[in-house]
Amino acid sequence: MTAPAVRSFSIKLTVPFHHVDPMQVVWHGHYFKYFEAARDGLFDSLHINLEGFYAKYGYIFPVIRGSVKFIRPLRYRDLFVCTARVLEAKRKIVIDYEIMLESGSQRCTTGRTEQVVLKMPEGTIEYKIPREICDALGLEQ
Repeated sequence: MTAPAVRSFSIKLTVPFHHVDPMQVVWHGHYFKYFEAARDGLFDSLHINLEGFYAKYGYIFPVIRGSVKFIRPLRYRDLFVCTARVLEAKRKIVIDYEIMLESGSQRCTTGRTEQVVLKMPEGTIEYKIPREICDALGLEQ
């Protein structure tokens, strides 16, 4: 069996003034916004419409766990690249993130999120990622 292709997506961003504190360092909570932008771009690039799963099946995909490792702070006007890479999509969707300065000279941050499938309106966990998502991600279910 061949290993599945690594599915990833990178987005280039610039730290805006309203994301920094008085020391010109990005406030820690904004890193999840950067992760979200990369994850959203990843799903869009693979034609995965999570909102469509809600309309069609009543499924939502909440993030149940997130982590960040801060290596070098981002500062006002830093140009950086945030990359999202899918690791798993069996019982949950696991995505790793990396933030690098645009020059590629320095890793700033790494992180991970985990998402599950909830059937609404009951709010019950589905212990299997829908086949369409696994297929789009190129992962076995």
